[in-house]
Amino acid sequence: MKDETVAKQIQEQAARMISILDLHSQPVGVRLVPGNGRVPPGAERLSQHRYCQALMKARRGRDVVLEKEGISCPAAAAAFGFRPLPKGLESGQGLVGFGIVSDNAVGRKMFIDMPRLDPDKISMLHLFPLEKAEYVPDLIVVEDEVEKLMWIVLSYLHAKGGDRVQSSTLVLQATCVDSTIIPFLENRLNFGYGCYGCRDATDIGNNETVLGFPTPFLPLIVEHLEFLGQKAIPTSRSKKAWHALQKEKGSEGCIADEKK
Repeated sequence: MKDETVAKQIQEQAARMISILDLHSQPVGVRLVPGNGRVPPGAERLSQHRYCQALMKARRGRDVVLEKEGISCPAAAAAFGFRPLPKGLESGQGLVGFGIVSDNAVGRKMFIDMPRLDPDKISMLHLFPLEKAEYVPDLIVVEDEVEKLMWIVLSYLHAKGGDRVQSSTLVLQATCVDSTIIPFLENRLNFGYGCYGCRDATDIGNNETVLGFPTPFLPLIVEHLEFLGQKAIPTSRSKKAWHALQKEKGSEGCIADEKK
């Protein structure tokens, strides 16, 4: 949906999130475009890309579209309802071949339990840097260092009144399912530790991971990030308690040396 007023507010909220957390890249707006949707003007049509690679390009500043014909990852294509899951993956043999699991039955169970969109529910995925949003996204996906995402989860927890935040993952399809489809279907934030695929196919760092949440949560998340940025974030990042411990240990070391 294109709503210039709401899009402007989203841009401002994205800028605040980036500033408060010192994010290394852009939060990404994701639109799940229905069958009658059109490619937005100016968006780059990707061909032979995985969803995680489209996300990587969007977090680096590009406005991209991934259509049914352009998505190259068969697991993601099945998750978004674009194509049936190939038999090799459905049987579990594919995950054995990749060295991810050692038992076909485990791989088969993982795909049986994988949340998916209904076939042909959407026709394309539109991904863009949130700070340049011209459309209102369905979801927001953030990839960055774990510590920075921790504050987003805490802010979401605050928006939910203090309820514990639940996470669901198979350590498989971390961007397409864990961070996009689950938040969309269950209307909640979800996070994980990444997966074999996104770590192999994108520039995500070893110390980075990914989470996603529905766009309506953004204002409350940013509001509490503003609060956390006043005291909790700078205090935690200063590591005063750790430095005090190191100083104490250093003093003890000097005393011990003198006694020798």
